[in-house]
Amino acid sequence: MKYAVAYYTRSGNTKKVADAIAEVLGVEAFDISKGMTEKADILFLGSSLYAFTYDPSVEKFIQDNASFIGQIVSFSTSASGKSTAKFVKETAEKCNVKFYPHGFKCTGKFGFMNAKHPNEKDLDAARDFAKTVLAELGE
Repeated sequence: MKYAVAYYTRSGNTKKVADAIAEVLGVEAFDISKGMTEKADILFLGSSLYAFTYDPSVEKFIQDNASFIGQIVSFSTSASGKSTAKFVKETAEKCNVKFYPHGFKCTGKFGFMNAKHPNEKDLDAARDFAKTVLAELGE
């Protein structure tokens, strides 16, 4: 299977998690602004929660790159600790892209809130999540 890790971030929190997941997969994480040029059977897609939703550029990325994506595995960061998975899932389904049923989320720093997140414990949890996905998909 071919894996890819893409992310959208404003503060750098989601990039940290993306890099941890990419480390497990043996690939390099990339910002969604670069788009996809190769097909990925499994795309780990990271985004952040802003004002109770995700950035519209994440939706556009999925729409523009749907033909390159076999299945999306969602991961996210937010100051509230909530996930962007429901928004990613809705867009994936509209674009006929499979959506992995389990996602990863962790707390991210926002201003003075959660100043030490994501921390190494969060990143280890992201690595464990990636390993679990690989095991569940038969890798």
